[in-house]
Amino acid sequence: MSEQVTLRVNGEDYEGWLEVDITAGIERQARDFNLAITRTWPGATDIPRRVRPGDVCEVWLGADKLLTGYVDATPISYDDRAVTVGVKGRSKTADLVDCSADFGKGQWQGRRVEKIVADLAAAYGIKVITEVDTGGTVADHQIQPGETVYESIARLLALRQLLSTDDAEGNLVLVNPGSAGRATTALRTGENVLRADAGLDYKDVFSTYVCKGQRAGSDLDAAETLAESVARVTDTAIGRHRLLQLTQSGQVDVNTCKDRVKYEAVYRSARALEASYTVQGWRQADGKLWLPNQMVRVVDPVIGYDDDMLIVEVNYSLGNAGTLATLKVGPRAGYVPSPEQAKKAKAKKDKGNTADWGDATIVSFPVKTKQ
Repeated sequence: MSEQVTLRVNGEDYEGWLEVDITAGIERQARDFNLAITRTWPGATDIPRRVRPGDVCEVWLGADKLLTGYVDATPISYDDRAVTVGVKGRSKTADLVDCSADFGKGQWQGRRVEKIVADLAAAYGIKVITEVDTGGTVADHQIQPGETVYESIARLLALRQLLSTDDAEGNLVLVNPGSAGRATTALRTGENVLRADAGLDYKDVFSTYVCKGQRAGSDLDAAETLAESVARVTDTAIGRHRLLQLTQSGQVDVNTCKDRVKYEAVYRSARALEASYTVQGWRQADGKLWLPNQMVRVVDPVIGYDDDMLIVEVNYSLGNAGTLATLKVGPRAGYVPSPEQAKKAKAKKDKGNTADWGDATIVSFPVKTKQ
């Protein structure tokens, strides 16, 4: 059964949309929407066109607000039979994706992550909500020339393995993968799954990961502190020899190298297991919307899954097939940011920074491959 979709602009509600496409996820800073309606001639010219790019808008699914943002575009197309009028837009946080970072001198020292993020977002009127512990203060963060607000924030958050996304009110939200709790409804083949798709692509997964690095020392250091640090880990799911050698930058000891190879093995294996599931309707059995960043039980004997997975992204659509929700899911470990990404981005400015790789460990996944 279809669910009413309402676009609210300047206090006026627009309904009756025949095509709906809305996407929200933890790997995007701004959720987006694309709504359209088609009318046949005559009378097609009566379709209201009072919505303008730049208008503040809200998108509601039934009684639930899903998005607060701005109208980006109002496309129109027609032929000799019909006219199609659409409205496209994104969350308020889209300005952080599009626009350059700009704050005072562009440097923070000894500040907490959420304070730096709030300062960066404030220029564009975006409120910051922190759902997780962000750790201690950051020694130094600088805006790099030409980077957007989102790029600067993502670089900062990678050091703490945090993510930045948005919510229904258009706020920026700091999260960990899975920090939004659990979905109440499982994805089960033969019950609620209409369609499933998994690439099971292992081209970026290796049998052996080796990390090397060096630590600078002084004349007072013992000889061993100046030696090269090396760590190795093996992924037994890969049958043939596939070696990936990694070079760890910055001040490196053997523990840093160990954490790096563990992270790479877990992250790459998890990414290979990403899948998408399409279900009828936008809501779970308890009436709540499917939402990203929740953990969901996936029971799929066809692909070979019987495990808890992270809902990475949800697409809400309405069309000829009715009301559908398509969920991108994967093992949680595949969506924890790598601090090495942040280090590489600032290597030229901060050559002495040491990465903190957290508590990454090798885990087993539901699908294994022998190659």
